[in-house]
Amino acid sequence: MSIEQPTIRPVILCGGSGTRLWPVSRQSYPKQLLPVTGERSLLQETAVRLSGDMFGSSLVISGEDQRFFIKRQLDEVGTKADAILLEPVGRNTSAAAALAGAWLAAQGHENDLMLLVPSDHVIDDRDSFMDAIAIGRAHADDGAIVTFGATPTEANTQYGYIEADTANLGDQRIFPIARFVEKPDAEAANDYFASGRFFWNSGIFLVKASTMLEEMQRHLPDSLAAIERSIRGAEVDGNFVRPDAEAFTQAENISIDHAIMEKTARGMVVPVSMKWSDVGSWDAVWKLGRKDAGNNVVQGEVVILDSHNSLLRNEGGTTVAGLGLESMAVIAVRDAVLVAPMDRMADLKSLVGKVQAANGERVAAPAQVFRPWGSYESIAAGPGFQVKRIIVDPGEKLSLQLHHRRSEHWVVVRGTAEVTVGEEVSTLSANQSVYIPVETRHRLVNPGTEPLELIEVQCGGYLGEDDIVRFEDVYGRVDT
Repeated sequence: MSIEQPTIRPVILCGGSGTRLWPVSRQSYPKQLLPVTGERSLLQETAVRLSGDMFGSSLVISGEDQRFFIKRQLDEVGTKADAILLEPVGRNTSAAAALAGAWLAAQGHENDLMLLVPSDHVIDDRDSFMDAIAIGRAHADDGAIVTFGATPTEANTQYGYIEADTANLGDQRIFPIARFVEKPDAEAANDYFASGRFFWNSGIFLVKASTMLEEMQRHLPDSLAAIERSIRGAEVDGNFVRPDAEAFTQAENISIDHAIMEKTARGMVVPVSMKWSDVGSWDAVWKLGRKDAGNNVVQGEVVILDSHNSLLRNEGGTTVAGLGLESMAVIAVRDAVLVAPMDRMADLKSLVGKVQAANGERVAAPAQVFRPWGSYESIAAGPGFQVKRIIVDPGEKLSLQLHHRRSEHWVVVRGTAEVTVGEEVSTLSANQSVYIPVETRHRLVNPGTEPLELIEVQCGGYLGEDDIVRFEDVYGRVDT
């Protein structure tokens, strides 16, 4: 008679601002929601990777602002989450792990195994990763906290490392953890790489929910108590779960490595050659990309001559031309361009800080601003006017709203629009338009099966996004 295997619940950690991939990644639309290395977003790649017979239904931990983007992206690849836990504030990975464990325990699933995995990493060798999970599964069920050490392919100074206690061989595929090491200098990284005992810290953990709660109780009891209170007071809206904010904010802001793994006696590591990357910088994107004859990675409308070992990515709608480039990154989007030596990517965070001080919008939001119903981008602006290109996804609708200080003129260029202006509802097709006066309730709906595209001309003394009053909204954004 076969012994039933414990259920493995993927817990996808989907927070963070992703400024290391600026200007493509922005605070309101971070890298996990973007197709950085392929046609699907990093979140979608993660969700697909963690589907199949080995896994139960997943949990996602994120913030309020990304909830509809996450739900839609998961729906697009057919991997719906059992619950999307919405942290009121970010409290790092220890709080996220405890939140998932407390939620499972509250549902009577404290014996389920949690596979805590970041949403923004790349694993090219899925089979090796699945084999490693199979190795760690029984140990996690027995109470170990299993992590996965990526076999290093170079002496990288941008990753943390895990040293395996190889003197205690065990079954020689999983080892006790000797220590965690923060990002080393070049000399130490070379020593780690040569030793065969050190592995890149992937930030992926396999642990029983009850084990995580026990270790939180041992090492962070006050944080655990706050998180458990937040779960008891949580509001559930479909598969969105909002922990009580007052309780959750009392949790300590600390990583699982510092809070638990550096102190626990239960830590074990499975070394695995899974072609892993945290895609944490543009040089990492270059390493993952397909190279041309000059060892360059190019994307978009790019022309190069006598250039080598460089990354040129163009999403700006113009032509990017490179001459005589050597180990350079050129990243162009519509409202910003990054030009930097590939070996200076560790300093990008400091540069982004200077950009934010000069123009915060260039860091906060992309030129194409995504909304639950689609997207918009400003294509022209001047004193008293602004022109936007709006795309409404099939079947989606904007809120019933009004503006106090601006009028709008909508011109449909593609698709079909159902438009409400005051008490009148009409249907518009390509090359038809409608005028919305100031202080008039209005709504835009795409009733069709294809995207709706229109041009919006705003006129008025104030054109800020905060001049909006919502009366009805399918995404829960009604003003009170």
